[in-house]
Amino acid sequence: MDIFEAIILGIIQGLTEFLPVSSSGHLELAKAILGDNSVPEESLTFTVVLHFATALSTLVIFRKEVTEIFKGLFQFKWNEETQFSLKIILSMIPAVIIGLLFEEQLESFFGGKILFVGAMLLVTALLLLLADRAKNTDKSVSFSSALIVGISQAIAMLPGISRSGATISTSVLLGIDRTKAARFSFLMVVPLIFGKIAKDLLSGDLNFHSSEIVPISAGFIAAFVSGLLACTWMIALVKKSKLSYFSIYCAVVGIIAIAFSLIN
Repeated sequence: MDIFEAIILGIIQGLTEFLPVSSSGHLELAKAILGDNSVPEESLTFTVVLHFATALSTLVIFRKEVTEIFKGLFQFKWNEETQFSLKIILSMIPAVIIGLLFEEQLESFFGGKILFVGAMLLVTALLLLLADRAKNTDKSVSFSSALIVGISQAIAMLPGISRSGATISTSVLLGIDRTKAARFSFLMVVPLIFGKIAKDLLSGDLNFHSSEIVPISAGFIAAFVSGLLACTWMIALVKKSKLSYFSIYCAVVGIIAIAFSLIN
């Protein structure tokens, strides 16, 4: 992988991690288009690095909320900060269970399965369309809704189903305020990303040669910067009920991906 491809993939990851169009699905499509021939270990390393970059951009945008979460965990008081922290933890449980028990099965959906990615993008398009038509409310995230949104996040581990799209759409359909839904969606994934990185580091699955440092670094910077922009933009778009535009986009890309897969 050269620097140009790394930067392109980094920008795609940074934008699509926050925009409801499936970062994993777009990375799979981009690798297919760019002819990425990386061996699985190298591809996994690069993907993890890009996710780490977008996780850091989330921490920068939501540094105040992240500080409140940590305060809530160590205050040992039943206040708003503590409850929000526990809701974040509760939302992580479904993805952790699925990730640990069905890791090999999940990985089998990656690796150039463009037809599957296209079909899942159509599912994402439908979710976004339904959410865009939901009524605006000022309801906060409850413990029960946190668990339901967590289940959506677990399902969104499949390539083509947007994690932010699935979690924000589920939250909005549950009647949660759009801005609060976006904030919760972006914060709930951060611990999972860092947990996955720690697991891969400890297992020794991440391997790269010295010649890959430059392109990996370029991809990291591209993902971090584009992630900062996309995260800020997405919060504004959700608040203004602009999800239908992304629904159309996902539908178009999904149809193109399906057609590309069938032709080839």
